[in-house]
Amino acid sequence: MSSLNTFGSILTHAIELESSLNAYYTSIDKSDRAKAADKRRKKLERVRRENVVEITLEPIEGLDEADYTLNLDDISEAGQTAIEATASQFYSDVAPKINVRQAQRALERCGQEHAEFAE
Repeated sequence: MSSLNTFGSILTHAIELESSLNAYYTSIDKSDRAKAADKRRKKLERVRRENVVEITLEPIEGLDEADYTLNLDDISEAGQTAIEATASQFYSDVAPKINVRQAQRALERCGQEHAEFAE
């Protein structure tokens, strides 16, 4: 189990999460959600590139990837809701721990979008 203990590891996990969701929603013919995941992935990649200079090397504590595992085998409506709730929780947990305001806002927006899908 890998710990999400740096700015880079959090952004990498978020980008991988959105890539996985893009593939998941593409496989079940939910193109609108697949496109939204791809858009979030691109936004997060841009945030990581643009803020690499501003990153301080302060460790981030209390986050573990295992807490945000997605069950991508469940394609039911309930499964999709659970995936979105987990993604929303991930962003809700990590955003306050990021010390770069632009990155924090991007993570918060991603979480809000997932929360809307989870409703």
